Amino acid sequence: QVQLVESGGGLVQPGDSLTLSCSASGGTFTAGTVGWFRQAPGKEREFVAGIRRQSGIPNYAGSVKGRFTISRDKSTLVLKMNSLKSEDTAVYYCVVSSRNLIMSSMTAEHEYDYWGRGTQVTVSS
Repeated sequence: QVQLVESGGGLVQPGDSLTLSCSASGGTFTAGTVGWFRQAPGKEREFVAGIRRQSGIPNYAGSVKGRFTISRDKSTLVLKMNSLKSEDTAVYYCVVSSRNLIMSSMTAEHEYDYWGRGTQVTVSS
């Protein structure tokens, strides 16, 4: 059983940077597909970024492309967020799938087997 724990959330101002980390017990980030989702208040949960073990090529939501960077090693998944905007305010979740998902499947919540409890990111002046 894989357990995921996110950290690094907090309150920042627009334009600031923040780095989220996710650690895994009972598994690693080198198998299948790993990534991040987020859920803003009053909105549905949405895909943010993902990366496959097989290709190592990251996939980003259009709203964060060019500002966020996902990376991973065996034990840690990292989401570096730059130029944060108020619309980035959300609870961010670390996710793991045992499968090597194709790009179009990465955005689907049901493809992921394990979820962290989330970490709050608030961007406000």
